[in-house]
Amino acid sequence: MLVVLFQFVATLATLYLPTLNADIIDNGVVPGDTGYVMQVGLEMLGITLLQIASQVAAVYFGARTAMAVGRDIRAGIFSKVLSYSAREVDSFGAPSLITRTTNDVQQVQMLVLMTFLLMVSAPIMCVGGILLALHQDVPLSSLLLVIVPLLVAVVAAIIVRMRPLFRTMQVRIDKVNRVMREQIAGIRVIRAFVRDDRERVRFGGANEELTDVSLRVGKLMALMFPTVMLLVNISSVAVLWFGGHRIDDGSMQIGALTAFLSYLMQILMAIMMATFMFVMIPRAEVCAERIEEVLDTPSSVEIAEHPVTELSRHGHLELRDVDFHYPGAEAPVLSGINLTARPREITAVIGSTGSGKTTLLNLVPRLFDATGGTVLVDDVDVRALDPALLSKTVGLVPQKPYLFSGTVASNLRYGNPDATDEELWTALEVAQARDFVQRMDGGLDAPIAQGGTNVSGGQRQRLAIARVLVHRPEIYLFDDSFSALDYATDAALRAALTAHIADATVVIVAQRVSTIREADRIIVLDDGHVVGSGTHTELMDANPTYREIVLSQLTEQEAAA
Repeated sequence: MLVVLFQFVATLATLYLPTLNADIIDNGVVPGDTGYVMQVGLEMLGITLLQIASQVAAVYFGARTAMAVGRDIRAGIFSKVLSYSAREVDSFGAPSLITRTTNDVQQVQMLVLMTFLLMVSAPIMCVGGILLALHQDVPLSSLLLVIVPLLVAVVAAIIVRMRPLFRTMQVRIDKVNRVMREQIAGIRVIRAFVRDDRERVRFGGANEELTDVSLRVGKLMALMFPTVMLLVNISSVAVLWFGGHRIDDGSMQIGALTAFLSYLMQILMAIMMATFMFVMIPRAEVCAERIEEVLDTPSSVEIAEHPVTELSRHGHLELRDVDFHYPGAEAPVLSGINLTARPREITAVIGSTGSGKTTLLNLVPRLFDATGGTVLVDDVDVRALDPALLSKTVGLVPQKPYLFSGTVASNLRYGNPDATDEELWTALEVAQARDFVQRMDGGLDAPIAQGGTNVSGGQRQRLAIARVLVHRPEIYLFDDSFSALDYATDAALRAALTAHIADATVVIVAQRVSTIREADRIIVLDDGHVVGSGTHTELMDANPTYREIVLSQLTEQEAAA
């Protein structure tokens, strides 16, 4: 409201100045009345100062509002993405979500800013200019009936061609981001296989596609402004030509012609400002549609309207007839899964690659929701639990542990910000990570790079395990979290874990038989189905699938030992 008010005042002041200028010429300069020139000149100076002050105020409030709009949209997208399950994130793709949160929001933010700075004043100036031009000379104003529609038609023809190009441009920015993210993340693989030239060609292709569409947009924009200026200059010549004849026959005064020419320029400048806005609108419109697509996409993991905030039991996990089916997939990943894990027991899940082990664990903390059956924590469906309570109850160490940029301590405190240094060292000792953290420069304050790239794979796994130990949930889920450890460290870690979390429920997914052979119960998965359940000894005697997995890693004697 303040922007509109100040822009209205500034535009009225701008429109009034040519009328005063005409008055000076006709009633001051022509008769030679210096006093009248000074009087009206001071009035013009005051109006000019008012125009400047109003314009500065309009720009100030417009910029504040536009930046606030950008801030709120970015916050909205970020909040929405955090509510997504892995399914929605995979559907959009991380590069696209990053582009929508940054570049797309920036385009919308810039449109809002330019709207406040240009578009609010443009219609006021255009309408006011036409009325005041008619006041100066009605016959000469007939030129506007030709000039304005012609200018609008030229601009509209160019804008119509630009809109599809802007949509293509945003898609190709997504592609450049995706290729670049892959190359940065996979730089070691690229170097290992000496594929630098191939990746340069791949990035060059994506870059060239973006350049091509940008050039096409640039050519249309380059065509627009010379065309508009040509029409403006032709209009000025036409006004001077016809206006000169009207002055010559006494139908018009010199001051009126000067004022009319000023109003014509103001009208055409208003149209030019609108033209500049119209150049931005198609791209901002495309960006807004992409932003709305994110904001309007519901998460497949919905929070209950009245979630459960307290649990009567502690650490009891059960899966009843659970199915999971990815959208568009021909066959379910999991089918008819029944599993029970109790406190003070270790439940292991083993199976061949692609059998659904990781998907099964991801259903418990609701990274996905089961498409059939029920996942129960302490006899309550996880879909009915408050997310904070579920997070407090269930701790997951994912298959690919991720560390955030910061320090060892900031990563360990991620699930428990109030943890003391002593608790951190205890967790590190259980996770067999104390020795290498003590050797790091700074100990708990040692820096960790984004993704934990400055530590080894085994060290990342141990830090991730220490992080969940600091969190101290009632149900621990380890998704192949010992795969990067040597056998001695694996054994020492499992022994320390058994003593440290003896009262908790532990579910371990593993490929290595040695990691899970001492479990109280082993669940064997094959192609999304449970094909066996029991101890190591029982399964070796009765389950061919488990026996095949074991004998692919151990000899008969080792398996029986």
